[in-house]
Amino acid sequence: MPVQQDIDELVGRARDGVPRAVARLISLVEDAHPRVREIAHALTPYTGNARIVGLTGPPGVGKSTSTSALLTALRAAGKRVGVLAIDPSSPFSGGALLGDRIRMTEHAVDPGVFIRSMATRGHLGGLAWATPQAVRVLDAAGFDVILIETVGVGQSEVDVVRLADTTVVLLAPGMGDGIQAAKAGVLEIADVFVVNKADREGAEATVHDLKQMISLVRRELRGPSWRQPIVRTVASRGQGVEDFVRALEEHHEWLVSRDELPRRRAARARDEIEAIAVRQLRSELVDLRDGDRLAELAERVAVRELDPFAAADELIGDLRS
Repeated sequence: MPVQQDIDELVGRARDGVPRAVARLISLVEDAHPRVREIAHALTPYTGNARIVGLTGPPGVGKSTSTSALLTALRAAGKRVGVLAIDPSSPFSGGALLGDRIRMTEHAVDPGVFIRSMATRGHLGGLAWATPQAVRVLDAAGFDVILIETVGVGQSEVDVVRLADTTVVLLAPGMGDGIQAAKAGVLEIADVFVVNKADREGAEATVHDLKQMISLVRRELRGPSWRQPIVRTVASRGQGVEDFVRALEEHHEWLVSRDELPRRRAARARDEIEAIAVRQLRSELVDLRDGDRLAELAERVAVRELDPFAAADELIGDLRS
């Protein structure tokens, strides 16, 4: 177990750009190390500078290829970039199934890039519970931009918006993505749409469908709002990536001009506090479950001496006492 001096040393080395120190800090928060509170405390004064971009979308649209192409463009602009690739968990080890993305290996030796895969470990919403802490590590380590690539299944499309300053939804022609986008509610959470594989048949139809759906959603909104751009890319060939970067820059400028950035970050902090509190309460409930108290309450419910809501109230009362 690292002592406080070791934590301070790790944070110092991470801020000096030592990849092993960054990786070690992320491992500690991902494993819910007993000193994770001290780690967060040590990191916090150095955070708040990175721009956080979430990338999501259905499987097969080319998220990893698009992330790699975006990473190349950001590095060409002199930005230090951290990437968190959120992968489904292995049912056996709990580790990330996909590992550090194969398509990003060209950046592996670049000192201005840090790539880390994180397993969801069954966390609802498709994002690892430790992702906010990993973002904090990369932010404190001085990365200018942090890219969060989600698994793109289930609730992750909606969940990523709670972590990102800018949320990018990637779609591709020929996959029925326009209809799926409407069903998943991503029209409300997307700040930028990217239609990847735009050289394929059906790309213009996908763009047309998106424009129509965005127009319908905007009619329901009151007051000025961000107009979501639709960017066409062929990420595997680097086509359209400059437009992609420009759309991200324009959205960041809009966030700043409307004072929307601090509002989003305050909402992110609120969600993080709630998640930590719920996790702590769940841990305390497990302690009670392992004792006799929960068994006693369950027995009383089973014989209809007590209803389950009243039993839950008693259990919560035990937590508060």
